[in-house]
Order: sequence, then C-alpha cells, then structure tokens
Amino acid sequence: MGKNLSHQNASGRRTTGEPSQTQAQTPTTIVITGASDGIGAAAARQLAGTGVRLLVVGRSPEKTAAVAREIDAEHFIADFARLDDVRRLAAELSAATAEHGIDVLANNAGGIFGDRTPTVDGFEKTLQVNHLAPFLLTNLLLPRLLPGGASVVNTSSMANRLFGHLDLSDLGNERRYSPRKAYGDAKLANVLFTRSLHAKFHDQGLSSAAFHPGLVRTSFSAGSASSMRWFYQSPLARFAPMISPEQGGATLAWFLTGVPGSTWTSGRYYDQDRPTTRVNPQADDLALAEGLWQRSAELVGLSPAR
Repeated sequence: MGKNLSHQNASGRRTTGEPSQTQAQTPTTIVITGASDGIGAAAARQLAGTGVRLLVVGRSPEKTAAVAREIDAEHFIADFARLDDVRRLAAELSAATAEHGIDVLANNAGGIFGDRTPTVDGFEKTLQVNHLAPFLLTNLLLPRLLPGGASVVNTSSMANRLFGHLDLSDLGNERRYSPRKAYGDAKLANVLFTRSLHAKFHDQGLSSAAFHPGLVRTSFSAGSASSMRWFYQSPLARFAPMISPEQGGATLAWFLTGVPGSTWTSGRYYDQDRPTTRVNPQADDLALAEGLWQRSAELVGLSPAR
C-alpha cells in the first residue's frame, strides 16, 4: 500500500497509528462497504481521526449517512442486490478518487438470507450480495486500484469451511439450496476471489487477503430462516466465544492499515488476524478459482479474460 498507518503496541499487536505530516498531505484512501453497521461501521470509527480519507458504503441511506456524519467521512449508497446500483457506485467512487486513486478496498458487505429468492438481476440473493456484487465492484475499480499498488480485503467467514462446496454448474444452488449452504458457498467464493486477485494482479502491485472476523455479536442473520439465525439470536449465544463488533472491526482495521508482505501475506486466508491452514479443501484449488472468475465475469457482464 505504501502509506503505512500502523504500529505495534507493547503487546506486539499491530494498531492504528497517527500519520506523519507527509502522509497527511496525501491521505490513504480507504473504501469500506457494509459500513452502515457491524464491523464495517466499527472499523470506520476506529480509523476516523487517523489522517485517512474514508469513503463508507451502505445500503441504508439513513444509517450510512449517520455513520459518515459521526466520523466526518464521505458516504455512498448502494444495494448489492441490484447490480445497476453496483455499477453506479463504481462510477461514483471512480469519480471521487480520480486524482489519487484508492489505496484500500474493503469488500465487507454481505449477509445470510432466508428462502431462495432471486434478485432483480435473476441471481440467488446470497450469491449476488456476498460474491457477484463485490466481484463486479472490484473489477470496475481496478483502474483506481492498480496504479498505486492497492490492497483488497475480503470479509469471509469460517462458514466457507463448514458449509461451502462450490459447483460451477449450480452456483445459485438451484438443486441443493439451504441458507447456510448458500452462505458457505458465497464465503468460499470470497476466498477463491482473493486467490485469483493475487494470481492475476499481484505482479502489478495489487495485494489481497480474505479473513474470518470471528463470531461477532451483531444483527447478522436476523433476516435469515437458517439455523445460524437461531444461534446468533438465541440466549445461548452469550455462552459462545463471541466477540463485539468493535473487536471484529479492529481486525478489519488491522488489515486495512497494515502493509502487505509485512503485516499480512497477499493471497492468504486468515482466521481473524492469523493465517490458518484450517481451510475448505476447495480453497486451494486454483483451477476452481479461475473457473469461478470466468463464470462470475460472464454472469455480471464483464470480459472473462479480464
């Protein structure tokens, strides 16, 4: 990234630090999607006042604007269940960052949903919101990401390992749908997308990572009919090793302010802030990653060879 805003505290944990005067003159530009609530909003709050330029993205105009006002950030609205919204968002972000580009893109928006419901674009909603939309957004923003050697950080989940198994001929789970399988597949797609970004663009300076933020105590899964809703909303959840949105946001902020190759390694999947070998067997299948890229590009109307 080139504009390091992190340092290690006495415990060795990397934390956000104050930028130098030179850095402040050309602030690091960070885009965070899913920033109206949860760990996205928490990370944005933690980065506020550190000299970075924050561009926060959310689906709710009211909630996103409120977060932006609180931290003096720029805000943008998009519903990832509508790919035209994603295309408009990419155009708006490109215009807003035309001078200095984007240093870090956090693909953090996502969710688990209920019955299998197609979006206005005709895709299963979990797949579109968690994978196809950030895939499209990232590709459309490459002209702003590549020149400065940016980082792309994808919020995944350990659900990729527990429930995910991708079939390129049935990405929308028409044959075997359940909310948790759809979510696991989409989060596995996040990991494979990270692998592909590294394979395709790391030699041009782009770095990418995916991470599981932990079991975060938020409104996640509130709109789902899956067993995950029962777990997250049940009184028993307080006995699970869950963390606060602020703790999950601190991990996201750690990636956003870190230095690829030093703080974290490009192309890897992390369990919170630690690289892990406990991964879905498909996560290391580079042929599957390339197949997913090609199929995703076809679905969203991009050139497959990009």
